[in-house]
Amino acid sequence: MNDKVKEDVYPSMTVADSQNEVRAVNTVAIGAQLKAIRTKNKLTLEEASKRTGLARSTLSKIENEQISPTFTVMQKLATGLDIELPQLFTKPQAIQATGRRDVTLAGQGRSHLTSTYEHELLATQISNKKMMPYKSRVHARSFDDFGEWVRHQGEEYLLVLDGEVQLLTEFYEPVNLAAGDSVYYDATMGHLVVSVSEEDALILWVTAK
Repeated sequence: MNDKVKEDVYPSMTVADSQNEVRAVNTVAIGAQLKAIRTKNKLTLEEASKRTGLARSTLSKIENEQISPTFTVMQKLATGLDIELPQLFTKPQAIQATGRRDVTLAGQGRSHLTSTYEHELLATQISNKKMMPYKSRVHARSFDDFGEWVRHQGEEYLLVLDGEVQLLTEFYEPVNLAAGDSVYYDATMGHLVVSVSEEDALILWVTAK
């Protein structure tokens, strides 16, 4: 196989993805694709050189189709630019907007009360969301108010809006968070939040699937 992969000579090829599943892809000029990825991430040649461990001149020659990268070089490019190897061969798919939008005015979320939290569910008109945002007034004051860890699928972001809370997790020491503080964590890990301020704290939660 010729070292230089050209679109007009090799209209398609096969690559293995991160799960080692081989699939056919349409090829594009690697140099042009590399430049597109670099500029999309707002990286100079010098910055890309530091990330990939490849000389600036080497990157420039690849982008200008003056040399063809070896497989080892392509691996360095993928690792340094934090991309999957097939992205060097395939054109990115066009982004198609769904046009979904859901406005929740202040105080007009859907209320959901539990023994430990008073939730206000936000953006409730959209189904099959990739994220679930909601505000919660934290009534719980200790682990005993729950009796067991809270666990569920996904990852979670928590931002304290008012008051102070303590985040308890099964793998870390408790941490206190005041208004403006935030934390991102794995929601499959046992976790729960209690108020430690005089008034029940108010937090914003965003749960991602």
